[in-house]
Amino acid sequence: MIKVGIVGGTGYTGVELLRLLAVHPAVQLTAITSRKEDGLPVADMYPSLRGRVALAFSAPEKANLAGCDLVFFATPHGVAMAQAPALLSAGVKVIDLGADFRLKDQALFEQWYKIPHTAPELLEQAVYGLPELNCEDIQGASLVANPGCFPTTMQLGFYPLLKAGLIDATALIADCKSGVSGAGRKAEIGILFSESSDNFKAYGVSGHRHTPETVAQLQRFTDQKVGLIFTPHLVPMIRGMHSTLYGRLNTGITNDALQSLFEAQYEDMPFVDVMPWGSHPETRSTRGSNMLRLALHRSGNTVIVLVVQDNLVKGASGQAVQCMNLMFGLEESAGLTQIALLP
Repeated sequence: MIKVGIVGGTGYTGVELLRLLAVHPAVQLTAITSRKEDGLPVADMYPSLRGRVALAFSAPEKANLAGCDLVFFATPHGVAMAQAPALLSAGVKVIDLGADFRLKDQALFEQWYKIPHTAPELLEQAVYGLPELNCEDIQGASLVANPGCFPTTMQLGFYPLLKAGLIDATALIADCKSGVSGAGRKAEIGILFSESSDNFKAYGVSGHRHTPETVAQLQRFTDQKVGLIFTPHLVPMIRGMHSTLYGRLNTGITNDALQSLFEAQYEDMPFVDVMPWGSHPETRSTRGSNMLRLALHRSGNTVIVLVVQDNLVKGASGQAVQCMNLMFGLEESAGLTQIALLP
């Protein structure tokens, strides 16, 4: 059994990790930290875990994280970089669901996240945890940077097109929407029920932190300089993410060939569902599951890729568990075969 610790078990990604790992066949939950909730049984905060998780939260200094095989950081930016070096030195593998290790460029990280990076020596060692595009590196990794939710949809949607050289990489457009849980479990006016319900708005239009992450990763697959217009929106639902991606074709490729390209790329990927041409994937078809679904459309010389996922599962905690499975030589889908909730 893999002894697992979670740092930051009280947020949405933390409880999602608990939900998935509580029924994982190869995991023993060992420690869950929260300084504020020290001593509180996890099931008292999250009754959905009654009978599944017997642990209590413990302050970080009390938790034996060094005795774990792997530690997840479901924490705000800056926490993992402070604690990961000691854990890695102790032989513990680390998966960070935050952004501390997603960008290789220290200056770029500090520019976008407005905090100094205290473990720059680990940036090169960190492996970007998008299994569909980085499986082999993840298998040999000790430190994994879990991708952001929006970047997951953009990369899996654009990748086959960029790899094949079929679109103009300098003019990519991503029109993306996320449920309110993407903002985290916190008291903030903009995500109160009376503010976000029956409402729809864009945010981060002049610049979003997921832009440099996505550009850096997409740049790996093309010789052109990637240009990305990315506009995120907040929609009045709890879970779910929908990205509409636009790429300008530079070839007269047929629709059938485009469809075949995507089907061939993802045919062996358990968590990417390429739907029939012209489909309209819905966010609820992925709710509570680790599945990402996409479909292709076309308007003249523009290919349109519709991508949906659950932002807390494939967009965060489920993807982290997927990475853990690869790091420990397990079936990639272990503990992640939940079917989406409908209705």
